[in-house]
Amino acid sequence: MLPKLSLLDSATVGRDQPISEALADTVTPAQRADELGSFERLWFAEHHNMSRIASAATSVLIAHVAARTERIRVGSGGVMLPNHSPLVIAEQFGTLAELYPDRIDLGLGRAPGTDGATMRALRTDPRTAESFPRDVRELQGYLSGDTLIDGIHAYPGRGTRVPLYVLGSSLFGAQLAAAYGLPYAFASHFAPDALQQAVRVYRERFTPSEQLSSPYVIAAANVVAADDSATATELADKVLRARVRMLAGRVGSGSLDEDMVTALMDSAVGARARHMLTHTIVGDPEQVASGLSDFAALADADELILTNPAPGLDERVRTLEILAGLVGRAS
Repeated sequence: MLPKLSLLDSATVGRDQPISEALADTVTPAQRADELGSFERLWFAEHHNMSRIASAATSVLIAHVAARTERIRVGSGGVMLPNHSPLVIAEQFGTLAELYPDRIDLGLGRAPGTDGATMRALRTDPRTAESFPRDVRELQGYLSGDTLIDGIHAYPGRGTRVPLYVLGSSLFGAQLAAAYGLPYAFASHFAPDALQQAVRVYRERFTPSEQLSSPYVIAAANVVAADDSATATELADKVLRARVRMLAGRVGSGSLDEDMVTALMDSAVGARARHMLTHTIVGDPEQVASGLSDFAALADADELILTNPAPGLDERVRTLEILAGLVGRAS
């Protein structure tokens, strides 16, 4: 039987696509996922200074999508807390919780979600990551009403108890989530290496808390599904090429045509892209069902959170319908 399934979105902007259209294309799958009723939550990831990602203003996008859906939980996967004041995040997500009761999640990461130059533009000191454990506690206090800062409260936010999740791709996040008794989400959709070790450490060291009585693991994977395996394989190749294009663009290759991308497929950039996509499940419904089951066992996960990276809105919606069919069959 499959574990719970959820969705992770970065509001990807296609080549030559207006950002307004990309944001509209984010709402359409969200509404379809909501209608299907087979997904627990939909999270948006905070990134900055990336032309192909439109989820930088994460709380704004969450509000936009929550207003256009009815059931599915909507949240951050995650907010990069070193970029923000804990009080401001408590106010933002407290507002969301008041607007959309019992539907808002707050996933937290300690990475900047960008490069060093952009961190400076965000007014972020690299050393702020060192205060992440303390900032999580401060944020938790604002949302519970038991503030750690005398006389300072989050309005809105106080008493909303928005559930927190620790995100990570290393042992640091696993240890923190275990010590604080919070759910742990591993970013294995792009950082596969420490998945099993981190989950093992988290489960071994977990301490119950008011929010959570026993360990809860969410593992991330990429899914490219289609009605037949040949189509899925073609889509997966496009996903890989898009990842190569993105990575090459970051190291100064500028705008790449298809021939240039092809030439890079067998380079170090191509190898890195393939490694990042290690946990990518590709195929027809039967293959995807088997792949999800195998990945859940590998990750020892209570829930899988899935990216839906296929190019084309129709293809992404069809992926959701296939996944929903698998959930229905498994239950």
